[in-house]
Amino acid sequence: MPKMIVSIDGVVIKEVQLTKDRTTLGRRPYNDIVIDNLAVSGEHAVLQMVGSEVYLEDLNSTNGTYVNGKAAKKQLLQNGDMVEVGKYKIKFVSDAAGDGFEKTMMYKAPSGGLAPVVAPPSVFPSGLATDASAVDAFHAAIRVLSGAAAGREVPLTKVVTTIGKPGVAVAAITRRQRGFVVHHVEGAGNPALNGAPIGVEPVALKNGDLIELAGTQMQFVQS
Repeated sequence: MPKMIVSIDGVVIKEVQLTKDRTTLGRRPYNDIVIDNLAVSGEHAVLQMVGSEVYLEDLNSTNGTYVNGKAAKKQLLQNGDMVEVGKYKIKFVSDAAGDGFEKTMMYKAPSGGLAPVVAPPSVFPSGLATDASAVDAFHAAIRVLSGAAAGREVPLTKVVTTIGKPGVAVAAITRRQRGFVVHHVEGAGNPALNGAPIGVEPVALKNGDLIELAGTQMQFVQS
């Protein structure tokens, strides 16, 4: 099944399987791929599957849609094509690509990490795919301290785990060889670490750190 892998500044933040004939991309929350950034139009572009082929079409967006650095109105996507929307890069992976690309993206992500954010279970986005060899090194989790999900633990078994509420506040936690880092991904509600705001630059996490996102408090635990 073809997929789109979304990243910013080289850090993967989400992936979307293309399961429908028509997949929309834009800033508005009703899109299939939501990118909450002012550089992205409300209804920015659409991905259309015709048999085994996937076409990208720009929907007269304000800032345009680019494929491999060139402006595109409507274009057939090839495996490995890089779609650019604002500062976001979206890699197209065809059926034949399998998991190899996914793992490569995870490990070639630059030193910038992703930020952690916690919300009730109903708004937890799915974590990204993982490489099993990286998961066995140590155990870590996010423990929810307040709100409807209080008492729940979210194991950090993925290379990249995004948590939060799209359109409100989203952060991500990235597993590295020596531990975990967190950074703010999108949304107006900036997460805080031990009372200090978390920005786009990755911040190292240590056992017992307190995180707050969109009014929900949580704790990073590692063993």
